[in-house]
Amino acid sequence: MTVLSEIGDKTFFAAAILAMRHPRRLVLSGCLAALIVMTILSAVVGWAAPNLIPRKWTHHIMTLLFLGFGVWSLWDAFKEGEAEELAEVEKELDADDVKKQSRPFLTHFFSPILLKAFSITFFGEWGDKSQIATIGLAADENPLGVVLGGILGQALCTTAAVLGGKSLASQISEKIVALSGGILFIVFGIQSFLSTIES
Repeated sequence: MTVLSEIGDKTFFAAAILAMRHPRRLVLSGCLAALIVMTILSAVVGWAAPNLIPRKWTHHIMTLLFLGFGVWSLWDAFKEGEAEELAEVEKELDADDVKKQSRPFLTHFFSPILLKAFSITFFGEWGDKSQIATIGLAADENPLGVVLGGILGQALCTTAAVLGGKSLASQISEKIVALSGGILFIVFGIQSFLSTIES
């Protein structure tokens, strides 16, 4: 599920574009570090949610989220142009390069490129479908399995983006990925709904 929600995502394109402009090792390290931190934070929130909200309600919320993300992904597949996200990310990165300032404190200890890749990825993932799906899954499933699966999926997508760069991003049909992700989210939502009926 993570793979389908991440391919063609803003952070996928950001990693691809950064890897074209900067050393791949630094870009991959920064992106993966951000995704690992985000996945762990999301799973902790999901794990804690049933302690604050009854498990029955978290299950219903997860079911609605899956169905909602499915519809959202299908909507995206039919309304957006193929290259819109790629162009948007390139524009944001160009604007960021233009407004470089004096060297911030953290760049004395870490590579500015690694920090840039980390921050773009971390804040790009905040509130993203994959983050909210991770929270929902961790609320209803084994959080350790959710973390491991999420990190593996994120690592596969990010590595493909960094190694393949822009050529990979331009050859992947955003519409097919959105359709596949939408269908998968809806299937998970239906499965989750049916598991409630059987209980």
